[in-house]
Amino acid sequence: MTDSEATSATQTSTSAATRTYDVIVIGAGAVGENVADRTVQGGLSTLIVEAELVGGECSYWACMPSKVLLRSGAALAAARRVAGAAEAITGRLDVAAVLKRRTAFTHDWNDDSQADWLASAGIDLLRGHARLSGTREVTVQTKDGPVVVNATHAVVLSTGSSALMPDIDGLADVSPWTSRDATSVTTLPGHLAIIGGGVVAVEMAAAYRSLGTEVTLLVRSSLLRDQEPFAGELVAAALTDAGVDVLTGASPTAARRTETGQVALVLADGRTITVDEVLVATGRVPRSEDLGLETVGLTPGQWVGVDDTLLVTGDSAALAGDWLYATGDINHRALLTHQGKYQARAAGDVIAARATGRIVDDAPWGTHVATADHAAVPQVTFTDPEVASVGRTAAAAEKAGYRIRVLDYDLAGVAGASVLADGYTGRARAIVDLDTEVLLGVTFVGAGVGELLHAATIAVVGEVPISRLWHAVPSYPTLSEVWLRLLETYGRPPATSDRSL
Repeated sequence: MTDSEATSATQTSTSAATRTYDVIVIGAGAVGENVADRTVQGGLSTLIVEAELVGGECSYWACMPSKVLLRSGAALAAARRVAGAAEAITGRLDVAAVLKRRTAFTHDWNDDSQADWLASAGIDLLRGHARLSGTREVTVQTKDGPVVVNATHAVVLSTGSSALMPDIDGLADVSPWTSRDATSVTTLPGHLAIIGGGVVAVEMAAAYRSLGTEVTLLVRSSLLRDQEPFAGELVAAALTDAGVDVLTGASPTAARRTETGQVALVLADGRTITVDEVLVATGRVPRSEDLGLETVGLTPGQWVGVDDTLLVTGDSAALAGDWLYATGDINHRALLTHQGKYQARAAGDVIAARATGRIVDDAPWGTHVATADHAAVPQVTFTDPEVASVGRTAAAAEKAGYRIRVLDYDLAGVAGASVLADGYTGRARAIVDLDTEVLLGVTFVGAGVGELLHAATIAVVGEVPISRLWHAVPSYPTLSEVWLRLLETYGRPPATSDRSL
């Protein structure tokens, strides 16, 4: 076959494989699934493209398996903090049972049930690696060859992020773990070093220590540094009490495998730590390196900027026509599954609205925008104690120019805490905007505080005035009584507030 004949044959094959949908979503994780579900409900034909497992990072390697690994240890620790139950505890965690439960949650890394859900929702699935290949055009490399798909209205990038690999001499050569390895493990290492001090680092330190692994946590500065300082301090103390070796101010400079197969980590101060495996948890990078971003004037490997309708921003002529969107981690607004799903719902509604003309572009968007991923982002770190926060920290509020008052309360002083555990340790903080008397941020640290967070989120997002919060009476004796104690710390409400009801 001549070169021209080969080219003609390729073009014919590609043309024959061309399909057209109203919407194409690249990435079938939790975020992409929500975009596709919303656009289908909006009456648009939708194709979702996935190169790995339908359900994505959260279902198989992040949110769900990590929380399952943490739960058994947290439950055991909770029982040991209550007299009567503590005396009944006679053994340690059954590691095999914990891992079996984890594997059940991931369906043994089989996505058949997730793929079945897509079909039931009316969403078409194409397996393969997708790349933008032009305006409203995506080329998917499948096991049977390339397939070209055109979108009538929109293409949505929902490919997420992956672990950042720090520039440490020899690190790549020792095959370090990422969070994927840590949550899918089948055999526990005897000694695990974790590089990092963020959420993944402290959660995996807690999980592996509860499973019996010796853990060394190497932290450059402090734990959970984006939270209130006391959050990292309480978590560090709890990890230390559990037997984790927490080394702050520790920066690995080199790594190598020893003759026995272990990993030797050389620290900046000259010390060497030898472990069985090393987990890197130092941040995330966007999965945008091989998405064809260059075909639309964007830079591969970079975060993709969007506006509040999740429409990709940029001055490239190829982006004209409001057709390219990015939801979830890849846009770098809030790297949390629940925030990505929130963005997905907003983007799906916007796409359907723009496609059907139900609202015009210059009209107020109402609920069709994502704004809660700016300064009112809720997050729970599932260590023991848990850290639950929403909105701004005191430092962030001051930096933003607010006049604030900080309300602190020891959670041990709440009746519900004493019922929950003997010797309960925890703390609550609320940040009040003195000019409007609404909450800018709330942080709880303690056992079970994750379930307090949505009340705080409603108060922050809803901008509920302090005078109204006095009339949201918490049940007794629960941890929620901390709301009353925080309000008492602030002071009595205006006399007129009672008459407003």
